[in-house]
Amino acid sequence: MAGSLYRAAARVRNISGHLKGLARQSLPLGRMACYATNAGVESLTTEVEGCTIHYEKVGNGDHTVLLLPGALGSARTDMAPLIEKLNRDAFTVIAWDPPGYGKSRPPAREWPKRFLHRDANYCAKFMEQIGHEKYSAAGWSDGGITALILASANPDNMRKLVVWGSNAYLTAEEISFYEGISDISKWSEKMRNPYIEVYGAEYFQEHWRKWKDAFLVYFMEHKGNICMDDLPNIDCPTLIVHGQKDPLVPQFHPDHLVKNIKGSKLINMPDGKHNLHLRYADEFNKILEEFLLE
Repeated sequence: MAGSLYRAAARVRNISGHLKGLARQSLPLGRMACYATNAGVESLTTEVEGCTIHYEKVGNGDHTVLLLPGALGSARTDMAPLIEKLNRDAFTVIAWDPPGYGKSRPPAREWPKRFLHRDANYCAKFMEQIGHEKYSAAGWSDGGITALILASANPDNMRKLVVWGSNAYLTAEEISFYEGISDISKWSEKMRNPYIEVYGAEYFQEHWRKWKDAFLVYFMEHKGNICMDDLPNIDCPTLIVHGQKDPLVPQFHPDHLVKNIKGSKLINMPDGKHNLHLRYADEFNKILEEFLLE
């Protein structure tokens, strides 16, 4: 425990350094502020259990690929390079805004216990609602966790699974890090503005804190276990992609995933950070397409 606390304290001391490093990137906190919508990309909505779900759709391929964004992310802010550039003849690409995120409002975001399992349940019903019975899922960060849970709970619907920047459990150091970045007034304007453009400052601050508190529940009530129990139930072909310079998700997380998801494989990108699919979009899209088309 003393070692964990020492490492947690060191992690907190490094928070400002991580934030400065992220601020220097052209993509604040790993995100794109905006992306022009190309011809052929449809912006659509549907209703799932009283929630308005916004999503973008493009392509006419017989392989449907569902894209799942990260924390407080949306199809447009988090997945634009995939929406715009994936092979439209091979794939039908669906990118959703989770309930309470992006344009999937109102209602406002809710944060029940095990909120990522709730998102996975909504996601399965969303895909059924819009008429896609069999599909692959590709998720980043929180979206990757949701995709892991989705694949575990709905094996008959899954073709393939790809996750990056995702973890199945939390450590004390990570909770300390989340605490350290919970106040957006300490962020640079360059980091805050893309979120504020989507949500407004008040909504974003409120729900960023609630996001942090929701993960604290996983840590306190489930000993950090987010979806470790779901991993053995995943039986579709699975690819984990990891940026080895990711300051948010250390190497031991993808190592745990590949060890506990049968038949899965791991590709490490030595220079990749948390936003590897944005920073290295062409390389990442090539990896994704090759795996999905195998």
